[in-house]
This record gives sequence, C-alpha cells and structure tokens, in this order.
Amino acid sequence: MKEKPGNGHTMSCAIHGVLIADVLASSDRKDLRTLLGKKLAAASEKHLREKLIRLPYSVTAGDEFQTVTGALASLPALLLDLRVSFQPLSLRAGIGIGDVADRIQPPVNRLTGQAFQFARGALENVKASGLFKFEVLTAFASHNEVFDQTINLLYGLHDTLVAQITAKQWETIRRFLDEPALEQTAKRLKLDVSTVSRNLKRGYYWQLAETAKVAGAFIERSFR
Repeated sequence: MKEKPGNGHTMSCAIHGVLIADVLASSDRKDLRTLLGKKLAAASEKHLREKLIRLPYSVTAGDEFQTVTGALASLPALLLDLRVSFQPLSLRAGIGIGDVADRIQPPVNRLTGQAFQFARGALENVKASGLFKFEVLTAFASHNEVFDQTINLLYGLHDTLVAQITAKQWETIRRFLDEPALEQTAKRLKLDVSTVSRNLKRGYYWQLAETAKVAGAFIERSFR
C-alpha cells in the first residue's frame, strides 16, 4: 500500500471499503451486548485471517460497529458471511467506497475520510428507507452514481429474500458454508441429504451465493 504525507498527516492513496453496521430491533434483546461481543470477536479473528477486513471490528456506539474492509471485490463475500455468522442477529449495513484520510491502523473509530462518510450515509439510507419504496438491509455509496444505483437495486432485491429466511435455513446455510458438501452438512446437522438440499433451496442460498459472485465481479470492474 503506497502512502504519502500531506498537510501534517499520512493519507492513503488507494480506494478503500468501509463497513458500518448495526443490529436490527436491538432493543428487543436483553443479552445483546454479550452476544454481539462474542460475534464480533469471532468474526474479527476469522475475517482478518481470511483478509476480508484490514482492522478488527470496533463498536462505535451501542449496537453499531465498523471496520475497513479488505479487497473491494470481496465485499459481497464479507456481507454474506456476516449475515450468516451473526444469526440470530439481523444486521443493517452501510458500505462506503472512497479514500481514507489517515494511516490505516487501529482503532478504526479514529479514522476519517470519504469512505467513512459514504458508509455513514448509506447506513442512514437503510434506516430511513431512503432508497426504495421497500425496506432493505444493505446500501452502498461512492462517487460512482451508476454503480451505486445498480448495486443498491441488486442488494435491495437480495435483501427481500434475506428477510424471509428462517432460523433453520440459516443454520443449514452456515453449516454448508463451513464445508460445502451436502452429505457432510447432513451428517453434521443429523438430517438427511434431501432435507439439507430443500433447506438450502427454500432459504435462497443459491441466490445469495450467486449475488455475492456477480456483485464481487461488478465491484472489481467498477473500481479498477
């Protein structure tokens, strides 16, 4: 990563992704703080190891957390893994793509820049249902208006499916992602293969996986 000094501080030259997320209907859960802490610790360890994020997740306020992501093309894979691994918590996510005005180092909540501003605006759009006449769980924001319109429509339709997935279907998806083989997933869940296959299909797993694949390629083309 090339960096150059400017106006007394260090500025990153590259375009980065920033994710800011919070928990939907968090006031309904009395154990939220403990559960969220455990989920964030596990996700930080896994996603740092897989290079999906550059810094550990950091709680910014209440049930909200943020990070600087890894490669932009990996953003959809990161979003999918967060949604799966954070169950039974449902997340709202804003993703900003732009520059980061500081050296990328912890704590993430002290960093600033366009990517953070875009991510904050995107999350506020999710909360206010400001993008469409239907509710969404995910929004992107960048300087590329055509990209934003396209990716947000894609994820708006994607989130309509996500909202319908049941707890049992999420668990099947989680196990299948750990080891993507029907027989092994069935054995670990103590179910027959046909039930696992049905849970994946009715839980829209194949649509979610294809969205992550296509969206990743689209992001890569848009920000070369």
